[in-house]
Amino acid sequence: MSTSLSVLLLLAINLGLIWLLVAAPVGRRTLRLTRVFKAPPGRIAALVSPLGKEADWHPCVLSSERLSPGRVRQTFSHPDRRGDPITRTLAVCEAADGKGMSCETRVIEDSALDASFWRDFVERRFLRPVPGGTALTVAQTDRYRGVAFLVLRYIELRREMKALERWLATGSGEVRGVLERPLTQAGLAVLSTLLLWPFFGLDAQGLLLSAMLTVVIVLHELGHMAAYRAFGHRRVRMVFVPLLGGIAIGGRPYDARFEVAVCALMGAGMSAFLVTPLIALHDAWGGAGGAALLVFLLVLGAFNLLNLLPMHRFDGGQVLRQVFSARRGLLAASFLVTLAILWVGWRIGLPVLLLIAGLAVFTVLSLIGAGGVKPRRALEPMTAPQRLLAGFGLYAAIALHGYAIIYACDRLFG
Repeated sequence: MSTSLSVLLLLAINLGLIWLLVAAPVGRRTLRLTRVFKAPPGRIAALVSPLGKEADWHPCVLSSERLSPGRVRQTFSHPDRRGDPITRTLAVCEAADGKGMSCETRVIEDSALDASFWRDFVERRFLRPVPGGTALTVAQTDRYRGVAFLVLRYIELRREMKALERWLATGSGEVRGVLERPLTQAGLAVLSTLLLWPFFGLDAQGLLLSAMLTVVIVLHELGHMAAYRAFGHRRVRMVFVPLLGGIAIGGRPYDARFEVAVCALMGAGMSAFLVTPLIALHDAWGGAGGAALLVFLLVLGAFNLLNLLPMHRFDGGQVLRQVFSARRGLLAASFLVTLAILWVGWRIGLPVLLLIAGLAVFTVLSLIGAGGVKPRRALEPMTAPQRLLAGFGLYAAIALHGYAIIYACDRLFG
């Protein structure tokens, strides 16, 4: 398979995965999980019902306060956009019969999210005595767009069951997920490298290219994480998704549009700082090692430049949507950015047909639209100086990575 076809195939696979994860019309779905605990139903009910006396047992729940019959306000350790604990008001309905007990919960107010986020959500918990203890069944129903959040909810539900089991055994509900462990992330990075390997050729050179791409992805996500830290996120982490790359996750929701723009831009921004030193190192080094530097520079520039395309799910689109509030300005800026990136492709000699095909792929990708989680209160608007900084930052990142690609291609293939 030619390099062009491999790249197009990889782009198509990524497009399909992104659509499946964030945009597929999954519809209304119910997650159901059952576990048996070695405790009587009354004891379990006191823990798992928001109206229970021990409803604050979980480490993520700081307090659970009964406001009125059927109303509970819970305070969570997760911070909101200001860094304060998130609070939620719940409507709870309990029932009991000869077979056991049940509890239905809906969220009627959230200090961080708009009420529309919880419109279709309902959670039901069923308790029934079984030999040796109590069977707890949790059923969560919601409407989903994309499978990513559905999978996340399932993982969180399994962790809650494990934490409850640990609480009953030891009095501590602290459970650390396997996914967040550094060893797991390192393993996923290696897996991602191996899955990318066939697209570059199953030989030593292909493995080297795949490994370089993984390193570039790590550097890109470290840039996002550095920006999160600079804006006061106390806990940030990186999650590797094989084939798709990495995802940097902040410790709280965004507070301002400028924060969104900078955190999105710093993925490519941190890598842009490496362009000049890598070029200087190549000029000083040369030889076989210099060729490897050029290849790395090409991979670095190409990955980050593609991320700066003005598509909704890409960093470039995130930045432009914050800088330009008017639709006309956003469309004009998106056109200019796309034109600049296409010019880089034309400048290095990519076939016009390949550029048109790539543009078609990214146009389709841009249709994987908005949605997302709506905050309860609008983000702080950007000031004129902030718009200027973000806009020139985007320009600098595009220029540097574009030059990195041209510099490397001129010396590798010129």
